[in-house]
Amino acid sequence: QVHLMESGGGLVQAGGSLRLSCAASGDTTHIFHWGWYRQAPGKERELVARIISGGSTNYADSVKGRFTISKNAVNTLYLQMNSLNPEDTAVYYCSAFVPDSGTYWGQGTQVTVSS
Repeated sequence: QVHLMESGGGLVQAGGSLRLSCAASGDTTHIFHWGWYRQAPGKERELVARIISGGSTNYADSVKGRFTISKNAVNTLYLQMNSLNPEDTAVYYCSAFVPDSGTYWGQGTQVTVSS
């Protein structure tokens, strides 16, 4: 089992920045990839950014050049979000995929960008 806990969401003006954190605990040894997803009201959950074991990353086109995903050595995942715009408003979820076990999710953190 993997437990994920996000933090760092909040209200920010357009053009501002936020940094989300996700602390992982439990059996984190076999996590293959980590990700940030978001879900806006009335929309499906979508991938924002992902980091794979070995360090490679990929991003949604809508956030490339503005968001950066990273992870430290003690199982904390980050999402640095710059140049935020109202379209980035959503609940942001941290995820961890473990082969043969599945995907684990955090409880989500709200990000609201005002115009």
